[in-house]
Amino acid sequence: MTTLILALVAGAVIGLALGGLGGGGSVLAVPALIYLLGFTTAEATTASLVIVTLTSVTALVGHARDGNVVWRTGLLFAAAGIVPAMLAGAAAGHLPQAVLTAAFSVIAALAALRMLRPARTAPDPGARVNPGKAGAAGAGLGTVTGFLGVGGGFLAVPALVGVLKLPMRRAVGTSLLVITINSLAALGARAGTGMHLDWAVIAPFTAAAMLGAWDGKRLSKKLKGGTLQRVFAYVLLAVAVSMLADVLA
Repeated sequence: MTTLILALVAGAVIGLALGGLGGGGSVLAVPALIYLLGFTTAEATTASLVIVTLTSVTALVGHARDGNVVWRTGLLFAAAGIVPAMLAGAAAGHLPQAVLTAAFSVIAALAALRMLRPARTAPDPGARVNPGKAGAAGAGLGTVTGFLGVGGGFLAVPALVGVLKLPMRRAVGTSLLVITINSLAALGARAGTGMHLDWAVIAPFTAAAMLGAWDGKRLSKKLKGGTLQRVFAYVLLAVAVSMLADVLA
């Protein structure tokens, strides 16, 4: 019963993050699965891909209805990351858990610090997207997604805001499209490995996350874009520091 309650609470929080912030689901789901529910790092990263894929689709529908998904940019961004995500996902199974956890923490911290830096120029909703920048950023994100078993929203949002100059709300919606595609590619690379997953935990976790995504989407309407960005960055930084401290302890 305790495990079920923890799974439901953790799932609701992950759903709020994905629905409201367009990312942070995996970066929060992985430590929750490891430290609260007893999964190994390999099991947690694979399970998080299942959870985040389904939750992202749920949140994407709501943001698409509000016109906050830039489909062309999102598809270009995601397409560039599909092959890197699959290759990195296959390679990740051969690395020690401590290495994966440490890499996860460092990359999450760098992404958080980048989002806390003041923007040099204001995002322009009508600006043309540079295909080269979108492709390069997407390939890098796909690699991280496959390697660390995360949807990549915690990196997609900073990239869409900082590199491609999308406004925060449109970056949130578009990142959900990128997360869905990258997660499916990374999950495909891990399929057939024979890894045991505890579906009695994953199923309620996912259900709570999907419901939380709708609340997160409503929350995003009530907060300013800058507030969303700061909340996202501080939560991400706190999780990264905690995980890194655990590895070094």
